[in-house]
Amino acid sequence: MITVQPVPILSDNYAWLLRDTGTGAVAIVDPAEPGPVAAAIDAAGGRLDLILLTHHHGDHVAGTDEIRARYGAKVVGAAADAHRLPKLDRAVVEGDTVMLGECSARVLDTPGHTRGHIAYYFADGGVLLCGDTLFSLGCGRLSEGTPADMFASLHKFAGMPGETLVCCGHEYTENNARFALHADPGNAALQTYAAKVKQMRAAGHPTLPSRLADEFAANPFLRAPDVATLADLRARKDKF
Repeated sequence: MITVQPVPILSDNYAWLLRDTGTGAVAIVDPAEPGPVAAAIDAAGGRLDLILLTHHHGDHVAGTDEIRARYGAKVVGAAADAHRLPKLDRAVVEGDTVMLGECSARVLDTPGHTRGHIAYYFADGGVLLCGDTLFSLGCGRLSEGTPADMFASLHKFAGMPGETLVCCGHEYTENNARFALHADPGNAALQTYAAKVKQMRAAGHPTLPSRLADEFAANPFLRAPDVATLADLRARKDKF
């Protein structure tokens, strides 16, 4: 089974520390800042087997080479983005399987925020590592992709169990909640979730990981019924 721990880095990013409880194998997702990432790895025993990258932006990959050199971990990332990622030991595409110890992650192609964005889904443990595609109560900006790309990417998550842990790249939830309440003011599930988020942030706690069921109930981007609605929401959020 996989366990997951958020590692706060930079101003509002998270790297994610994964551990296979059966073998002790460890992975880190998007290690952009070496200091806190290394501290988390050392606190967990100093072992690192894999570095999993979701997309090429510096606030997700900048610390990769330093962490690789320190621990000897193998780096996995999208074949489509190999030319602008740190050197990959394994380039993956949708449908590939990545093993961490005895646990397997399915690779999902999730363009929208960037063209080469991927996500990793560990069914054993219910962990979705979605980078900057899905945020709690939001979705990524369309830096390179289209609304149709993002709509299709988000709906790849629809068949996953509601208890799936959503492990995304940024602590944007409280800000996203403000827009979500503006866009969907009559949503009771959203109102409850937004109040909980406000309490968590006031106490200094991370809002992540969130539960996928809560996102499908409250996140306006996941609830968008079609591409045009998502495009309108994204354009309004960009100006909010």
